[in-house]
Amino acid sequence: MTLKRNLLLAGAFLAASAGFAQADMVATSINDLNIRSGPGPQYPSVGLATRGSTAVLDGCIEGSRWCRVDVSGVRGWVYAEYLQVDQGGSPLIVEQHRADLGVPVVTYETTSSVVPAEPMPAPGDELIGPVGSVEAITPPDEVRTYIDTTPTQAVQLGGDVVVGAQVPADVTFQTIPDYQYRYVRINDRPVLVDPGTRRIVYVYQ
Repeated sequence: MTLKRNLLLAGAFLAASAGFAQADMVATSINDLNIRSGPGPQYPSVGLATRGSTAVLDGCIEGSRWCRVDVSGVRGWVYAEYLQVDQGGSPLIVEQHRADLGVPVVTYETTSSVVPAEPMPAPGDELIGPVGSVEAITPPDEVRTYIDTTPTQAVQLGGDVVVGAQVPADVTFQTIPDYQYRYVRINDRPVLVDPGTRRIVYVYQ
């Protein structure tokens, strides 16, 4: 009876272990994020993960910052730099702790319905900084007129172009006459930036 009991206990332990190993990895978004149909900013947005959203993390592409998630039934791709996983009460950024967290490796296969408009950013490409609190603004119409009549070269950066995101230090801003904010075109979208904090204060659609 003892041997049989031990075998039953061992079987129960293995079954429980298998269930634990297959448990979903849950992450939290630390910024407002566009969930994209593919692993790159050139793919269309299929949904939005607001800051603090819970996401089921399927895995990340090896050698890339992009990870596949499911947020309330919306499945798509977001940046690992903007996801964190709680481990023993300590929040860990997925991009920095993939090995520690045991994040699975996933791949992406382009389908005929989703074709990238440009190559996916390399793993070393600059990333838009974390989102912070900024005062909402409504720029006057003449600012948009100035931007439209004074084109500037677009800067390609990884991450989502959202209000409050911090622009990297080596990005040059364009001065707008008699206006406190500067402008720059990021990923083909004109944005207004506070030159002091380098945070985006307005994004033109």
